[in-house]
Amino acid sequence: MSTSTLSVATPFRSPLETFVACAHEMLDPATPEAVRRRAEPRLVAVLPTLQALGVFELFTIRDTALRRLVQDELEARQPCQG
Repeated sequence: MSTSTLSVATPFRSPLETFVACAHEMLDPATPEAVRRRAEPRLVAVLPTLQALGVFELFTIRDTALRRLVQDELEARQPCQG
């Protein structure tokens, strides 16, 4: 599936589709920087839903930078404990 098929501008039906499309665009070296900047907030916005569904307990993100971004965003949303 090419990134032309998975565009951030496409109205996706599910958070998982949005996450996958945005991740593809962010990781594709041919994606212009402006498109990557638009994809990141959409990807981040669906993280709480995917976490609630247990997606990150079932699947591992192989790209190190993307995995760190997701981990950092999810940790930042955790309530402070102390």
